[in-house]
Amino acid sequence: MNGPDVAAAVRQLKFRDPTRAERLVRTLARTVAQIDHAPVTVMHVCGSHEQAIAKFGLRAVLPKGLDVIMGPGCPVCITDMPEVDEAVDLAARGARVATYGDMMRVPGTTRSLADVQADGGRVHVVYSVAQAVDLARQTTDEVVFFATGFETTAVATAAVVLGELPPNFSVLSAHKYVPPAMELVAALPDTRIEGFLAAGHAAIITGWKLFEPLAARHSAPVVVAGFEPLDILAALVRLVELVRDRQPVVVNMYPRCVSAEGNLNAQQQLWKVFRLAGGQWRGIAWVPDGNLELRPDWAHVDARVRFGLGARRAGGAGEAATECICGEIMIGRASPTDCSLFGTTCLPEAPVGACMVSSEGTCRIWHQYGGHPNLAGTAR
Repeated sequence: MNGPDVAAAVRQLKFRDPTRAERLVRTLARTVAQIDHAPVTVMHVCGSHEQAIAKFGLRAVLPKGLDVIMGPGCPVCITDMPEVDEAVDLAARGARVATYGDMMRVPGTTRSLADVQADGGRVHVVYSVAQAVDLARQTTDEVVFFATGFETTAVATAAVVLGELPPNFSVLSAHKYVPPAMELVAALPDTRIEGFLAAGHAAIITGWKLFEPLAARHSAPVVVAGFEPLDILAALVRLVELVRDRQPVVVNMYPRCVSAEGNLNAQQQLWKVFRLAGGQWRGIAWVPDGNLELRPDWAHVDARVRFGLGARRAGGAGEAATECICGEIMIGRASPTDCSLFGTTCLPEAPVGACMVSSEGTCRIWHQYGGHPNLAGTAR
């Protein structure tokens, strides 16, 4: 993209500060050109980052030599089939299951929570764990909160568990912890990842220093980024500079919200209620320390203990699901458009893979906005 094209593209994308956007785009192009191989590949690990990148068309102004891919940053996408099966089982047994709306249509081995609801099961969509507790207070039925999400939502679950709970309330934890998954992706022998954009909202809790061992161990710089288009462009510029200079360090480009140590009070609550455990991330792998399970002190609110749920493994997932490449997409080996099911058999209204279900899933986002916008007159 030449000089006039950059200016035209920036005008089309309607940045809040077009002058700064144009400057960042030009700096990014110059920096990528100073690296002796192509493409330079970096990964972000947050569905909100992918939403911003796709919705605002940022890939239309990125240099051709830069590949920005999404990693395992959608909590719905990586919730494993057996975990969905557990929630389906509890609803089928007569418990009221409360969960976030994105989880309703995520396929288990044979059924989703939406299927159970259609069959008369009592499944409730809630916007917060507190709302699930309120539901329990309004009934004598058992209410199970199917708790999904990363450390950002796990903190809210922990705060509720530490409070006064009705006796008919329990938690089925499918919470995940992001840093071990980043470690796993970085350690893949054939990985193309040269650096990471870390999610600003998670870093608000954990702090940016948490990523220093990962950066050093894998020689991959980490830049903590906010979520406005200009935040992301600025973070990409800094990340590519670090790749160019071979500096495997952590840089915080979201200082208005993120500190070095994070929110210590939130961390205290999180680790008082949860502990790390190995767990399967859907379509990816067994991630050591990737799951957040309730500590034994909280067994009385642990649905797996209360209902005697054992370890379950998914069975056959159907012919179409075996063709789904969500796992390859979430570790950076493929894009949604590489999947033969994308936009044909697999659609938002009829998802085959979890990446098409959630508003934070890469396939759903690309289906809605497109992955690589082609701006008229300014195409890459």
